[in-house]
Amino acid sequence: MSNSEQKRKTAVITGGTGTIGQALVEIISKRYDVVFTYLSNKNKASELEHLYSAKSYRCDITDINVAKRIAMKHDCDLLINNAGISQIKLFTDITELDWYKMMDVHLTGSFYFTQAFVPQMVNRKSGCVINISSVWGLVGASCEVHYSTAKAGLIGFTKALAQELGPSGVRVNCIAPGVITGSMNKGLSEDVLHELREDTPLRRLGTAKEVAVAALYLAGAEFVTGQVLSVDGGFGL
Repeated sequence: MSNSEQKRKTAVITGGTGTIGQALVEIISKRYDVVFTYLSNKNKASELEHLYSAKSYRCDITDINVAKRIAMKHDCDLLINNAGISQIKLFTDITELDWYKMMDVHLTGSFYFTQAFVPQMVNRKSGCVINISSVWGLVGASCEVHYSTAKAGLIGFTKALAQELGPSGVRVNCIAPGVITGSMNKGLSEDVLHELREDTPLRRLGTAKEVAVAALYLAGAEFVTGQVLSVDGGFGL
């Protein structure tokens, strides 16, 4: 079979209709058949399906059965745990529900999907998992303690899993985006955004497409595992 006739590999992306998710679907579809999940914005999901010949599932990734059902229908060569939520709130005002929801979406959802698809990868002795963390998981953010904690958890999840799965030929890496233009930062004032730009050596905010390009790099970097790739313009140097 010629290279042109070889079956394309499949990527599963959670949170496909978010700012970074949309860019991931676009960029990853250049080399993979894409399956993505979403919780809301059915119109955007349909648009992405049409534009990039993708398959979408509307679901709650914190439901333990969702990932298992998708894994029964699709092989997965590349899993990107991207789904996430954000919230700006004083630590003393964070409710129990706020805390558990933040942990569930970022950590429990990533656990469910990774555990559902990793057996396929281990059986094939190849595969790649990419977790989308955040610069705040590395340095912490005031008024985002629960978000920073969840994102830091993804970094620990990445490093431990990379150690465990490496002998089976499965790579696990993490991306820590800086401040990215888009809906997750729409609540920030222009003064705050200006300050963040000034704190970034490249003097600008990042784009979702730049995060997606980094993910495509990690997907093909066969001797890279257990790493955190900061896509942050030098923030925190």
